[in-house]
Amino acid sequence: MKKLILLLPLFLIPLNFESQNKKNNNQQIQTMQAPVAKKIPKELTIHNDTRTDNYYWLNDRENPEVIAYLEEENAYTQEQMKSTEKLQEELFAEMKGRIKEDEETAPYKFNHYWYITKFIQGGEYPVYTRKKDLLEAKEEVMFDVNEMAKGHKFYQLGGISISPDNQLACFSVDTVSRRIYTIQIKNLITGEIYPDRLEKTTGNVVWANDNKTLFYSVQDPQTLRSSKIFKHHLGAPQEEDILVYEETDETFTTYVSKTKSRQYIVIASGSTLSDEYRFISANTPDAEWEIFQKRERDFEYSFDHFEDSFYILTNKDKATNFKLMKTPVDKTGKENWVEIIPHRETVLLEGFELFKNYLVTEERENGLTHIKIKSWDNSINYELPFDEEIYAVGTSVNRDFDTEILRYRYTSMTTPWSDIDFNMRTKEKKLLKEQVVLGDFDKNNYITQRLWATAQDGVKVPMSLVMRKDTKPSSNTPLLLYGYGSYGYSLDPTFSSIRLSLLDRGFIYVIAHVRGGEDLGRLWYENGKLLKKKNTFFDFIDCGKYLIDENYTSSAHLYANGGSAGGLLMGAVVNYAPELFHGVVADVPFVDVVTTMLDDSIPLTTGEYDEWGNPNEKEYYEYIKSYSPYDNVEAKEYPNLLVTTGLHDSQVQYWEPAKWVAKLREMKTDNNLLLLKTHMDAGHGGASGRFESLREVALEYAFYLLLEEKY
Repeated sequence: MKKLILLLPLFLIPLNFESQNKKNNNQQIQTMQAPVAKKIPKELTIHNDTRTDNYYWLNDRENPEVIAYLEEENAYTQEQMKSTEKLQEELFAEMKGRIKEDEETAPYKFNHYWYITKFIQGGEYPVYTRKKDLLEAKEEVMFDVNEMAKGHKFYQLGGISISPDNQLACFSVDTVSRRIYTIQIKNLITGEIYPDRLEKTTGNVVWANDNKTLFYSVQDPQTLRSSKIFKHHLGAPQEEDILVYEETDETFTTYVSKTKSRQYIVIASGSTLSDEYRFISANTPDAEWEIFQKRERDFEYSFDHFEDSFYILTNKDKATNFKLMKTPVDKTGKENWVEIIPHRETVLLEGFELFKNYLVTEERENGLTHIKIKSWDNSINYELPFDEEIYAVGTSVNRDFDTEILRYRYTSMTTPWSDIDFNMRTKEKKLLKEQVVLGDFDKNNYITQRLWATAQDGVKVPMSLVMRKDTKPSSNTPLLLYGYGSYGYSLDPTFSSIRLSLLDRGFIYVIAHVRGGEDLGRLWYENGKLLKKKNTFFDFIDCGKYLIDENYTSSAHLYANGGSAGGLLMGAVVNYAPELFHGVVADVPFVDVVTTMLDDSIPLTTGEYDEWGNPNEKEYYEYIKSYSPYDNVEAKEYPNLLVTTGLHDSQVQYWEPAKWVAKLREMKTDNNLLLLKTHMDAGHGGASGRFESLREVALEYAFYLLLEEKY
């Protein structure tokens, strides 16, 4: 999916700027006045403890002074990075140049139609198409997002839901980047957009089998918690829609879905530690909803349907790494569940796929993903083999039950994403599509390997490394260490053509699979959350120390990056071990943990209590306060820092990084760079266009390269 357009061969692009530019840049950095946010002390008291927040006033995006301050920071960042503008353009051009612009996804078939997502030359957005029955059939353009996005600074087309009779499509649109969508309906035969407009939704929508009834979810306008499910009849005004379910527990969110069999519509309610589902037949949208199994604390489950049974992935009976069970469709209570795959102490059961003759499971063991295939009659039972030391694999779009073909996706840090159709009976595989990387890319020029660092408590922490074969690790080698470590999200070692722009300039890139993710199973997650959250931070620090001790790099050339909860990780490690890193990029960082978690009006807060703890309880308050990056800024030296955010971010509000930067600038004792870049037209995910987001990456890469040039 990539392309390379360069005026010079990659190895001829200079890392160093003109000496006069360097001289001017250094003088500029030394003499330019950084923005200074005014201080308005605000006392925040709980548990007989008072914190003074001098920058609380930044929590008001309607205040012109706030906007002026953010724009002043943007201007300062632009000026400080001015000497890299040419480099940023070169980086942008080569990253964009690796992308094949006129690209399309591997087609998949569903309900008589082949669906293909395409990108056109010069287009920033996808084009969604389909073909009836045969791939040779005439192409139907359902949505050309390039046309739809005209006139918008930000445009996001949410999920597309096709009616069972294939004639209508629900689609949702967000033009602000607050993840608040308007759902509309398009007639795919005539092209007509129906007058139905479902405002202020999550974008989540499902058709009943009558082709005229919709179910959709709506979030609370203040907290953005998805809390209500409505039923809509085609052609009716939204005010007549019927509320079919409201989730009143503020720690739960709700959404609606459909089973693979298309026979059941499901309302899901979930928190970090508990689940509850309701369901009806998709053929009777006005039926009463049945509870599958009532919620219980620390009891998680999800399910799918096949023939006369529901198949359930659950942690029932303290199955920490989950197990698979089944139950008759008319007896869904947990007392009727029968075990299919037992719990295993060292294997995390992540998912499953049902076929007429096969059960396919996705599993994670020792930090690697696996796919296992078993026939219902037990005549077939094997695991798909892969050759590389570290890789990532998972099932893809598998809509049909009655097929021998499993579609899966494979990648590694050196192998581009590949879509593969695999015959589960003959074991023959067909490569449908491999991500195209244009230019002179050759995967054989790169190597990837697994490393293990020893954490301070003796636990072995895995890392995934990729570099060019001709890069020689040493104390002078630049290395970027990436981490996340929250919500049980595993960082798989996947391919990135964008990353090549660093690798080809001599960087080593390493992913730290720290606790807080599920990389080594569910306990890996449990041991990096709540009152064990600091394991995440110290694991990352110990990974950095290992890389220095083993002479892969040195602190003068070690860089770190993380976003969102990974930005919290960045904020914590620069407080705990600022001397370890030369430069850090914190993207949309969650750094004001105490104040945010005490404000249940802020989007997503209440649903986070089981991840971070509820600071309304003194024990959690004291623990969170002890690591919250904003609360622990001190008068000391910090590494060079680039911090990014989005004005409309609904997940990590812009004021968290803005306040953090303001406090750092007040407190820090060094002359290192401290830059804040606020995207004034975007939210948590940055720019919406396919290529425009590469400019943000180019800025971050130029930041690392500038620091290397200055050293």
